[in-house]
Amino acid sequence: MKKYTHNEITLLQYIFLIVGTQMGVGFLSLPKVVAEKAGTDGWMGLIIGWILSVAASIIMVKTAEKYPNDTLYDLLIRFFGKILGKVAIFIILGYTLCFSLMIFINTFLYIKAWFLPNTPDYLIVLLFSIPVLFIVRNGLRVIGRYNELIFYMTMWLPVIFLFPLKDGSFLNLLPLFKVGWKSISATVPPVIYSFLGFELVFFFYPFLKKKQYAIHGIIIANTLSMFFYLFVTISCFVFFSPDSITDFNQPVLSMLKVIEFRFIERLDVVILNILILFSSRAWILYMYCTVFSFSQLMNKQDHSSYVPVLLGLLVVGTFFVQPTWMEVTTWQKWASNAGIAVAYVFPVFLWIYSWGYEKFSRRRFS
Repeated sequence: MKKYTHNEITLLQYIFLIVGTQMGVGFLSLPKVVAEKAGTDGWMGLIIGWILSVAASIIMVKTAEKYPNDTLYDLLIRFFGKILGKVAIFIILGYTLCFSLMIFINTFLYIKAWFLPNTPDYLIVLLFSIPVLFIVRNGLRVIGRYNELIFYMTMWLPVIFLFPLKDGSFLNLLPLFKVGWKSISATVPPVIYSFLGFELVFFFYPFLKKKQYAIHGIIIANTLSMFFYLFVTISCFVFFSPDSITDFNQPVLSMLKVIEFRFIERLDVVILNILILFSSRAWILYMYCTVFSFSQLMNKQDHSSYVPVLLGLLVVGTFFVQPTWMEVTTWQKWASNAGIAVAYVFPVFLWIYSWGYEKFSRRRFS
């Protein structure tokens, strides 16, 4: 009997879970970030980042499929023993917790700046904690359904980016390779940060029904994220001149401000409301991985009792601490380095170690 039959997810939900962790509000500033490194050639860094993320994703699935019903906790205990395994999972727990808080605070600052500037911070966090509580405590199947719903509700969003292009010029993209490969490669670190989220496949894999399609699913998920980032970035490069795009902190929102319909003027405000749903997927998933890891450390099967505790601490924390944009930017730099270690270095190490572990085990019992 499968260990997580009651909470299994479909292949589509598996894909949307990975996409949900990758697509947050970070893409609003992504065109500026890559333009600062490589001008309008910065979009090429997205393709390099996609190749690296796909390679790391395949290594993760190859490692997980050797023990298909093991969670990350079970896997680390199997490989390193109880003490080192628990230390490793505690580090992973800290990583997912930091990312959940960082994404949540980043989204919270957008809400504070655009919609509720005079509302106390803790009250905004409290209001958003209520729906998060009901989603996270019900497990991965419900979270998968939520991600699937959000994906279908926002499928039309890329069409909006076509409207400003009539005022842009595709000549802004030419000539190609004008800055050289050194500058293009400089865009890879921030691009890698945008693709983070696929490292949670270790948490999703045990719940997947059709595990034989896990590699196909994660490649599709990374590709969907890449096409979305590529489309948004190129749209901004076409709309803005090469010299002016770096003057905007969120060039995506600045581009959307020019769109007007007879029935609506401030389309950028409407889009920002939708982007709250976008980013909610990421912080919900990282929060779920945090409480799920903690429940396994405590040898508990049910993680739901830890969700209100974590959210309560978050509300209390924002009552005493008011984070700023500068602080979040600093946290993102630290998180980017941690993300590279967890998403790219750790899977390769674990894959090599698992290969040696299996080889040693065969010899031991032969």
